Amino acid sequence: MFDPRPHRIRRFHRSTEQERPSPPRAAPNPADDLRFIRDTMERSAAFTAVSGLGYILLGLTALAAAWLAARQISSFAWLQVWLAEGLLAASIGLLSCTWKANRRGLPLFSGPARKVALGLAPPLVAGAFLTFLLFRAGLQSALPATWLLLYGAGIMTGGAFSVAIVPVMGLCFMLLGGLAVLAPAAWANWFLAAGFGALHIAFGFLIARRHGG
Repeated sequence: MFDPRPHRIRRFHRSTEQERPSPPRAAPNPADDLRFIRDTMERSAAFTAVSGLGYILLGLTALAAAWLAARQISSFAWLQVWLAEGLLAASIGLLSCTWKANRRGLPLFSGPARKVALGLAPPLVAGAFLTFLLFRAGLQSALPATWLLLYGAGIMTGGAFSVAIVPVMGLCFMLLGGLAVLAPAAWANWFLAAGFGALHIAFGFLIARRHGG
């Protein structure tokens, strides 16, 4: 004779499995929420695609340019070396920022990026015109201090919309430029090496360490 009890037992087990409560979900970590909010606000309010590794590479090329410029026999050849270094530095800066922005999924042409560019560009453009004017007037000894001061001013104004360490770097450039004004003209090349070389390497290391590359 057919016994239906096993079916009832299986139905009982199936119903108890359906009624068994699911395990409770882990409570959200407040620290993770705060970190997400902070990162979101930082991305929207500051330009975080500044590449520390790019600054390090830029500093190394500046040291090489200082070594090469010191061996030129004419002021025009000296100027050519540093102008070539300026073009190379601009290319390195743009490419390194693009690389970091793509790697971290950051907006390269966001509102903060435009503010950085608008703050940085005027002193650099002024420096280009003053370079031509000072060299034509025979005041090439004033070029290192002019470059350091104007570059530092641009980094400070543009860096106000970037991570906090960038304006500090701009301030250091301006202080070094002020010292170059007071120092003998024979030290000019050393000031350029210290600024565009050593300062870029030092701050590039800090930016790469604290802000991911």
